[in-house]
Amino acid sequence: MTAETAARAARTPVRALTVLYDAECSLCTFLRDWLVRQPQWVPLEPVPAGSAEARRRFPGLDHAGTFEEITVVGDAGQVYRGAGAWVVTLWALRKYRPLAHRLSTPSGARLARGAVLAAAAWRGTKSRGGQAPRRGDGWVYDRRAGWTYHPPGCADGRCAAPS
Repeated sequence: MTAETAARAARTPVRALTVLYDAECSLCTFLRDWLVRQPQWVPLEPVPAGSAEARRRFPGLDHAGTFEEITVVGDAGQVYRGAGAWVVTLWALRKYRPLAHRLSTPSGARLARGAVLAAAAWRGTKSRGGQAPRRGDGWVYDRRAGWTYHPPGCADGRCAAPS
């Protein structure tokens, strides 16, 4: 997306949102099902992340990245990721728009980011066969940033090249 296109998208009202979700994630599919049952001010359409449909609709999108963090795309090309995606999704729901407005404040944004990090940590435990992250396997928890992965043996910046 060019800077001009991004600026135009930022000024364009959102009339529909596509929520890209991981169809292999039980939490993601639970939330998808919950979202479609909610009364909506703005229509939400769930589409599996990385699917042929997602690639057809959004050819310029980083589809690998849509598996890393929640991604929502507006009908005018707006792209929301992470906490911003959660907030805009709640904003589209009739019962949760007031909450979305609270989460869009600086203190609310910290809470929204915490929810996104908690969901990512839960997904991470499920993708590793139910094992919680451990410090010894390269996963490090920071209370501001959440769980991040630093491959073991790379702390000094001199990692062995994969063979």
